Amino acid sequence: MEIKNIKTLGQLKAVGYKSSSIKDELRNNLREKIKSGKPVFEGVHGFENTVIPELERAILSRHNINLLGLRGQAKTRLARKMVELLDEYIPFVAGSEINDDPLNPISRFAKDLIVEKGEDTPISWLHRSERFFEKLATPDVTVADLIGDVDPIKAANLKLSYADDRVIHFGMIPRANRCIFVINELPDLQARIQVALFNILQEGDIQIRGFKLRMPLDMQFIFTANPEDYTNRGSIVTPLKDRIGSQILTHYPESVAVARAITEQEAKLDETQHKLVYVPALARDILEQISFEARESEYIDNKSGVSARMSITAFENLMSTAERRALKAGVDKTTLRLSDFVGIIPAITGKVELVYEGEQEGAAVVAQNLIGLAIRTLFPTLLPRIEKLEKPGEKTPYSDVIEWFFAESGFELLDDASDLEYQNILDEVTPLDVLLKKYLPQLDKKDQYFMKEFILWGLVEYKKLSKDRFAQGHQFKDMYGSYISKL
Repeated sequence: MEIKNIKTLGQLKAVGYKSSSIKDELRNNLREKIKSGKPVFEGVHGFENTVIPELERAILSRHNINLLGLRGQAKTRLARKMVELLDEYIPFVAGSEINDDPLNPISRFAKDLIVEKGEDTPISWLHRSERFFEKLATPDVTVADLIGDVDPIKAANLKLSYADDRVIHFGMIPRANRCIFVINELPDLQARIQVALFNILQEGDIQIRGFKLRMPLDMQFIFTANPEDYTNRGSIVTPLKDRIGSQILTHYPESVAVARAITEQEAKLDETQHKLVYVPALARDILEQISFEARESEYIDNKSGVSARMSITAFENLMSTAERRALKAGVDKTTLRLSDFVGIIPAITGKVELVYEGEQEGAAVVAQNLIGLAIRTLFPTLLPRIEKLEKPGEKTPYSDVIEWFFAESGFELLDDASDLEYQNILDEVTPLDVLLKKYLPQLDKKDQYFMKEFILWGLVEYKKLSKDRFAQGHQFKDMYGSYISKL
């Protein structure tokens, strides 16, 4: 029989349906996935050998879980992915506010209905997509919001006294019975509200305005929190910590490759942008390296963290910068430029928390420095290293490029220059072609101009050339010539 065609308690018993707790449900479905070799948390990158095994062990142990980590570490995504481990449908007593199991009712409404109608008790089916509840912990959350309160309007309409438990209006947690319930940013929940969760987590009863109801709620709790030293807004009270089975530490991507996979998956780009803008692989690496530099920067509060959302929004801004330039030029195809990275500064400044020294420098300057640091870090991985100390007159791989700028006094690279103008300007620096042919002979032709610009930016970062920003673009000059012009 099609499962959704089962409409009564009698039919449910006739097919031999057996109910299980949500923790057993998650455990059994996880066991099957692990045995079959299927990925359990698809779309979550970088946690394969760290967070996910710990999360799987917690589910197999039937634990409530606290995901502890800095912002932008996929804590909520992991919680939402757990829905996929639930059965596709479960039955509940039709009309029940708290999704009563027909074979194991816990509310007065469901018990009375089953006594009245017996095998003819109507049942409905709840899809797993409807079994996820999420609440952001804020200081204004009340016990009534989460657990419930006495409803005077219900008492008046039903002509019941306040001593009757039918006057209770259930809060979010009882209504999420047999579901996954997530409380995000748990430390922000006031201590007295955290205390109200004790009985639900341990004893399975709820207390509302003097009513002590023995309601063994069947729930999977998942909490998310930032490390306690990150915020002074609050902390998790110790007895509540004691009642949470597993605390799992999340982390940021540990490699540029993983960070790229996350950004490419999460960035909201449409097909027209992908067709319009060609993005060199190096550009993607620079973008991700910026976040790695930010997490190590002395100007940024590392206790606050640098969210993976920074790379995602920066990539969206980067693509839009190139798209806008192409639209203004009236072309239907363009290649991303390193100078387009000025367009990601707003995405960086809005995502980092600066310490005092960073505030003194200014958010935009810090963002520009991060771009430079990312280029400086990646430069020696692709091209010959630039030594800090060089012998006077010694020939280096970059000597000819530097001498070209000394002889030609540099050039201006405009942000909105057409592709042809951009290419012609870079082609004038003929030593760059020699450099690419010698050290990057396998470089794709489509990446050549980006790499030429990358070399110039790298030489700037290593103090071999000078780069100045003006309203319409950048000016590249010989380092010493720029000093002379200032005298």
